[in-house]
Amino acid sequence: MAKHADITPAQEEGLLDARTASGAEWLARYSGALLNVFGTPQRVLVRGAGAVVWDADGKEYLDLLGGIAVNALGHAHPFVTSVISSQLATLGHVSNFFASPPQIALAEKLLDLSGAPEGSKVFFSNSGTEANEAAFKLARRNADGPDGPRRKILALEGAFHGRTMGALALTAKQAYREPFEPLPGGVEHLPFNDQDALRAAVDGQTAAVVLEPIQGEAGVRPLDPEYLRLARELCTEHGALLILDEVQTGVGRTGQWFAFQESGVLPDAMTLAKGLGGGFPIGALITFGEKVSALLNPGQHGTTFGGNPVATAAALATLHVIEQQGILAQVRATGERLARGLAAVPGVTDVRQRGLLIGIDLDADVAPAFVTAALDAGFILNAPGPHTLRLAPPLILSDAQADAFLGAFPGILSTAKAASAAE
Repeated sequence: MAKHADITPAQEEGLLDARTASGAEWLARYSGALLNVFGTPQRVLVRGAGAVVWDADGKEYLDLLGGIAVNALGHAHPFVTSVISSQLATLGHVSNFFASPPQIALAEKLLDLSGAPEGSKVFFSNSGTEANEAAFKLARRNADGPDGPRRKILALEGAFHGRTMGALALTAKQAYREPFEPLPGGVEHLPFNDQDALRAAVDGQTAAVVLEPIQGEAGVRPLDPEYLRLARELCTEHGALLILDEVQTGVGRTGQWFAFQESGVLPDAMTLAKGLGGGFPIGALITFGEKVSALLNPGQHGTTFGGNPVATAAALATLHVIEQQGILAQVRATGERLARGLAAVPGVTDVRQRGLLIGIDLDADVAPAFVTAALDAGFILNAPGPHTLRLAPPLILSDAQADAFLGAFPGILSTAKAASAAE
């Protein structure tokens, strides 16, 4: 390696390590240095291009998870990386005492794409959890009702909205919640897709109804359009906010810019993250209309890094590529291709597909074993349940790459079942 005057011997050794250490060596160092909140990583990945990544031992994988719906344009997209580099070389961070052109332009673009009415606004965060924290505070501010204070916030069984305290209060899974109770109060979880339960729960004391149009962490479960329309009707009637969490479903994931657009429902607020930055951390809360946008005022919420020039430039670049290259149509076509192929595989009992967010149910509780066998075969995906697989690949996934996975699927499933039977 050529020497550079600004690189110390220790730094040079670290750079050499990055090129020469094996996956096992990296994992040993990982366990000694990182807090054990994720368990043991499956592999150590060192580089990527498009929908393909490579690990520290040189093995190639087709990434069908996309960093859990984050890498909308795959890895190392040349336009996005060039925009990030250019912006960082121009202006990196300024705090929110100041504004920057990418921040303003991105807010305007999101308002346009979402069909938000006059008076709508955007708050930028660094993640989906942070966007949902902002939405939680927005709901708390909707407290003044004709029948007294609105203290109740409704979410759904199976919901996942994040792991910080407010977002965790909205999240339904008890294993995530119990170690950190007491959580912020007032949140009730309703049965999924149950219109009667929704009618009974929404009243004058309801501050907000928080919904995911498709529950990704629960196994890609879409809400019925009729349920979303009923939620809109009830929220309007009782003065509650309809808040849609599109952290996983937004930015083209379902073949629409936002999943709510398929139902024709306009929310009062929407949260975004994951694919928005094409791999660069950014989140957003969009408030729809002047009345909702006025609920949060100066000093009532904030963030140091949110809306920084580099993150907002990355998001603008991502949206530009999706729009200019007709990627939404590609998402719909590729997703339908995968769904048809998967539904024809023996052992697959159900396929739930919206664009390139796909849930696959198997006829046995072998999904974790399938993930392991798929990794060995060169495919990355995950198992949100014992018999359920989830795909959320880059939106640029090609037909050939989709067909490669379909061709390998039966063999991987056989391997998974054999491994499970041997345990």
